[in-house]
Amino acid sequence: MNITASGLLLIQRIQQGLGSRWRNFYYKAMGVKLHGYVWMREIDIPRNFDDIEIESFCALDQGVTLLCSGEPLPHAKIYLGAYTYINRNTFLDATLSLTIGQQCGVGPGCYITDHDHGLDLTLPPLGQPMVSKPTKIGDRVWIGANVTILKGVTIGNDAVVGAGSVVTKDIPEKAIAVGVPAKVIKYRSEL
Repeated sequence: MNITASGLLLIQRIQQGLGSRWRNFYYKAMGVKLHGYVWMREIDIPRNFDDIEIESFCALDQGVTLLCSGEPLPHAKIYLGAYTYINRNTFLDATLSLTIGQQCGVGPGCYITDHDHGLDLTLPPLGQPMVSKPTKIGDRVWIGANVTILKGVTIGNDAVVGAGSVVTKDIPEKAIAVGVPAKVIKYRSEL
């Protein structure tokens, strides 16, 4: 049997689609709140499935990790809005509230969190208590590759964060921010 390149591509796409549907079924059965179909490559949700809520038509690419820690809360600790794409090897890490709005694009290799450890000199780093503050990313936000977003940050609707940036403070709507730490360099309305 001679299979053409387009035939192999079709077989691969069918396998990926079936794998994604299986992961939807599995994670929903484990307690993740999926509202409609979510395109999922091989992702990792190690525990606390009930703390995650994902709207329909989201896409989670290869190697994405969704990690929730701590006691259960009455709301989702990680919430992803509809039509949002999370690129390869991005890590979402929440203990309180990490929200990403609708129609966002998150580049590969990002780390987004809502917590860190305290700074008590009498305790070792891993013995420090968790310090949590909600992290919120608005709608239609574009996060470049390898961006780190730290606890308590709010990024406004339609903002852009340049690749490699570290976001430590709020970024307003329509702002373009870059750097370590990220600073607003202009607004999309100025383009």
